[in-house]
Amino acid sequence: MLDLKLEDIDGILVRYNVALEKEMTPDEAAEELYPRDELIYPIAKAIFEGEEDDVIEGLQAAIDAGKKPIDLIDDALMVGMGVVTQLYDDGIIFLPNVMMSADAMLEGIEFCKSQTTEVPEPKGKVVCHVAEGDVHDIGKNIVAALLRANGYEVVDLGRDVPVDEVIAAVEKEKPIMLTGTALMTTTMYAFKEVNDKLLEKGIKIPFACGGGAVNQDFVSQYELGVYGEEAADAPKIADAIVAGTTDITALREEFHKH
Repeated sequence: MLDLKLEDIDGILVRYNVALEKEMTPDEAAEELYPRDELIYPIAKAIFEGEEDDVIEGLQAAIDAGKKPIDLIDDALMVGMGVVTQLYDDGIIFLPNVMMSADAMLEGIEFCKSQTTEVPEPKGKVVCHVAEGDVHDIGKNIVAALLRANGYEVVDLGRDVPVDEVIAAVEKEKPIMLTGTALMTTTMYAFKEVNDKLLEKGIKIPFACGGGAVNQDFVSQYELGVYGEEAADAPKIADAIVAGTTDITALREEFHKH
């Protein structure tokens, strides 16, 4: 039987951030992070709450007040998604919350695009796929949604994608990053084949891999591999690349956690 003293329990609560949960609800934590601009605040809040109608209502009010639709993508929608990302990283909210916010964010982006002739400049292009032989695409869909919600153009190749099709897409689209997910251990070995064929063609882009069958040790075995433990790592890896960290070793040092 464990003999835990009160101070031991307090330490465990703090370590796992439960103490913060007791002191502050997710809504209260988000409230401290929202921008104070009276036009931007309701949009950011609606993104956090995953309320698509409220996002559109807030955007319309901001546009009516003179804000440019294209500017609201970065100045309001991205800001709201930033609140979501921070609270997720802090362990205060969970992936279902993030997905609801991402959906609201994407609706907001489409609305802003419909209100202007300007075309938003994506932060970069990413090709996403599920390993050849694997039909489980939930993880890939989450990765693609989070990348889009964070301002990236996504070329979604779908599930069970032949290796040669992946290579052809990378050659055609010239993305900043390739992602691959695999749920079955029998299919994850396609990633090594993708890696080798990219290198044969002289293409050296980060290949972010994850999914239930994949672990850090496996991904580290091939030259271009960067392991993403969670779907939410994908936009962070992409952001690091856009910021100038294109070296695979440097990306591994930042994102490999074990």
